[in-house]
Amino acid sequence: MSAEFDAAVARVSELSQDPGNDVKLKLYALYKQATSGDVSGKRPGFTNPVGRAKYDAWAGMSGLSAEDAQAQYIGLVDSL
Repeated sequence: MSAEFDAAVARVSELSQDPGNDVKLKLYALYKQATSGDVSGKRPGFTNPVGRAKYDAWAGMSGLSAEDAQAQYIGLVDSL
């Protein structure tokens, strides 16, 4: 599935329309879960709202296996 995941990652940069912040956060979280596993480190403070949103989205994927995260990422990209 790794080659299919890599192809989906490449397709995201070729999107003609902005999918919106919610979808981009989900893509980010699934990508990080698939490539790095569960979130680590401290949650960014209130002065960094973008970092905080990304951290929270990734933290919401905790416990999801890399294979499942890749499959969900591919499914989400295919739906765009």
